[in-house]
Amino acid sequence: MVDLTAWHDILVFIETDETTVHPVSLQMIGKAAELAESADFDVYGIVIGSEKDRILPQLEGLPLKKVFFYQGAELEYFRANCYAGALVDSINLLNPAVVLIGATPIGKAIAPIAATKFRTGLTADCTQLELEKNTDLIQIRPAFGGNVMAQIVTPHSRPQFATVRYNMMASAVRQEGYLPEWEVRGLPREAKVFAEQIKVIQTERIAVEKDITTEKVLVVAGRGVKNKEDLALLDELALTLGGKLAATRGLVERGWLPQSRQIGLSGKMVRPEVLLAFGVSGSVQFMAGIHGAKHIIAVNNDPNAKIMTEAHLSIQGDLYLVIPELLEKLKKTKIS
Repeated sequence: MVDLTAWHDILVFIETDETTVHPVSLQMIGKAAELAESADFDVYGIVIGSEKDRILPQLEGLPLKKVFFYQGAELEYFRANCYAGALVDSINLLNPAVVLIGATPIGKAIAPIAATKFRTGLTADCTQLELEKNTDLIQIRPAFGGNVMAQIVTPHSRPQFATVRYNMMASAVRQEGYLPEWEVRGLPREAKVFAEQIKVIQTERIAVEKDITTEKVLVVAGRGVKNKEDLALLDELALTLGGKLAATRGLVERGWLPQSRQIGLSGKMVRPEVLLAFGVSGSVQFMAGIHGAKHIIAVNNDPNAKIMTEAHLSIQGDLYLVIPELLEKLKKTKIS
C-alpha cells in the first residue's frame, strides 16, 4: 500500500516546439492550479529541450511555484526515452501526487514510459479531472467510441499519471508581475545512454495542414449532407468566411474527410469564435467537442435535433437552400 502522505503537489509537463509553449500546457496549468487549491498543493512545471531564456518569459504570471528546465545535447532532438528520463528525474525530485501531460504525439510517447518506471496507472485522453480529499485523482475520459464517459481512479499507486486532451480546459489565469522560480538541470546519466540508440542524421521541416483547433470560423458538415460532392458547397462557404470545413464522425467514417477534420470526443475539441453546423444532429459526442465555441449556428430540417436547442441561433431549413443564399449575400456584401 502506497503512503499517500509521501506524495504531494502536481507536476505539469510543459511541452514546447523549441520557441513556443503548446496551448494544451497552459490549459493543464490552469486545471492544475484549480485542483491544487483544494488540496493545498503547489504546481510545478518541467520543460525539456528548449532554452530557458526563450521559454521562461512565456511562463510569467502563471501559477507555477517552480519550473525545471532540462537541457543538453541529448535533448536537442526528441527521443522518447531521453525525454521520459528527464520526466522521471523530476518526479524523483518532487514526489508529486499527480503528473499531467498533454495528449499530444510527444506526450503520448513519454507518458507510458515514465508511468511504467513507477509501476503506476496512466489514463489517456482525459477530458475532465477532479481531485478527492484523499488526493485520489478522478480521471474522466470517453470510452467505447465516446458513448460512455469513464471515471478512472488509481487509489493504490502514486504518482497518478494522466494525459489531457487539448481544448477541454480553460487556460491558466496569469498574475501580473509574478515569475516562477526556475532551475536548469541536465539529463541523468542513466538516461543519456538512450541518446546513443537513435542517431539523428538529418532533419527536414514538412508542411502540415493547419489544425482545425486553431480556426476562428468552422463550417461543419453532418449526416444531412447527402453526397461527398456536396462538401464543395460547404467548403466554399468556409473559405468565404475565412475558416475551414470540418465534419462529424459519421462523415469521416464514410471517408469523405480525413480524421484530422473530425470534431467530437473521438476527434478534435474546438473553440472557434463562430461554428456553423449543417445537417448535424448534435450527438453527445459531438456537442462535447464544441462546448468551447462562442457562437453556434445550426441549420437542420429537423426541429427536434438536439443541436437546435443547444445552438445560439437555430435555423430550421434545407441546407441546400440556405447555403447558396448565404453565399450570395456574403459575396454581395464583399462587393459593396
